[in-house]
Amino acid sequence: MQTGLRTGRISLQVQSEPVQSFSASFELKGTPERGELSLISPLGSVLGVLRWSPGEAVLDSGGGKVQRFSSVDELMAQATGAAVPVTALFAWLQGDNASVSGWTADLSRYAEGRITARRVQPAPPADLRVVLDQ
Repeated sequence: MQTGLRTGRISLQVQSEPVQSFSASFELKGTPERGELSLISPLGSVLGVLRWSPGEAVLDSGGGKVQRFSSVDELMAQATGAAVPVTALFAWLQGDNASVSGWTADLSRYAEGRITARRVQPAPPADLRVVLDQ
């Protein structure tokens, strides 16, 4: 897996009641096992930095607010509203249509820097969209 920096925009919509939406610019570096994901608002302020390594997952929301989680999936769920599968996300960002239970990825526009994925299980459904910087 690539360990270089990937940047772009990410959005996630969870079809819950009420619908939860999240979108931000991102900077992703590392691997599925050890990495860092910075989420940045449209105005350029850092919304949070997610860091993970074996046995540790941390969300730094700035201002000294740090939350610790038992897994990167739990961390992603807290930060974005749904447990985005980090291992599959790294694969999708490389153009590899990795399968993960409950998710279906569409890489048909990968050459344009666009990735979509849909979670059908567990409920509620969720839609993930990624636009990579070229």
